[in-house]
Amino acid sequence: MREESIVVSPVVRRRAELLGAAGEEWLAGLPALVADLARRWSVTVGAPFRAGAGGYVARARAEDGTALVLKLALPEPGSAGQIATLLRAGGRGYVRVLDHDADRFALLMEHLGAPLSELALPPERQIAVLCATLRRVWQVPRSPDLLTEAADEDKATGLAVLVERLWRDLDRPCSVAAYDRAMTYAERRASAHRASRAVVVHGDPHPGNLLRLPASGTPRAGAESGFVFVDPDGFLADPAYDLGVVLRDWCAELLSGDARRLARRYCALLAEESGADATAVWEWGYLERVSTALYLLAHGAEAPSRPYFATAEILADVDVDGDGDGDGDGDVGA
Repeated sequence: MREESIVVSPVVRRRAELLGAAGEEWLAGLPALVADLARRWSVTVGAPFRAGAGGYVARARAEDGTALVLKLALPEPGSAGQIATLLRAGGRGYVRVLDHDADRFALLMEHLGAPLSELALPPERQIAVLCATLRRVWQVPRSPDLLTEAADEDKATGLAVLVERLWRDLDRPCSVAAYDRAMTYAERRASAHRASRAVVVHGDPHPGNLLRLPASGTPRAGAESGFVFVDPDGFLADPAYDLGVVLRDWCAELLSGDARRLARRYCALLAEESGADATAVWEWGYLERVSTALYLLAHGAEAPSRPYFATAEILADVDVDGDGDGDGDGDVGA
């Protein structure tokens, strides 16, 4: 690949520009970096993938013809954590790393198939595959640094701060009821946080981040579900947090049917498939739904934020028992 042919998506370019001088330097040096890594790792770099917002991701091929993937992550704090998580995982529930350059946020990885989101499977089947792979992901070893971070601040507290700030800065774009429900759940999840019981979660395990092994590939240890995750955030949290992220989605299904019934059904299935507490999954899911809506709106993605806001309003009066009284004494799958 010629150096001048390197093109990044508008989303990646915007994220790089928001990083200031570091991002501008990364953009300017990207062609030379790709060329240098291609020589160093003896690969031919091909066309970039259109999906993804965390950096430059392109097809690559080894000298023996093996298909690979080159990823150059943006110079953000989370990029180092992503590489560390993938290396500790060693392919268990995650894409295999074949080589890396941590100082330059570069990864050479195995080539995978289509993401789960493109396979036209029903939500129930997607949830089952996501849970099966997450059970593998949660076995990734913890590092001392992660234990210290988890003891200092839990995810629920961080989300509460984000929701409160954005709700006020954006002039209250959702109802008081939705805001209050999210903050109540954040308080409950923060109170339940125990660093000693936390696992290394993926952090954003939506179907677009779960890719199928190549059809021609041989099943391998750590990928028993036939799928592996990419792009982990890799922080310590309650395993139910990852399941809440899964529950956060399905806006199209919820808005085209009985949203309350479907949301409770998906929550019950997530708990059954993972062994997690349904109440925790529900509360994390609602908190993620509201925080995601606010985050998208704050970053100029008004249209994508609307389904999250709409479903948050519908579910604002629904607690885990589905009766709206907030006592949590019923069956989430009712």
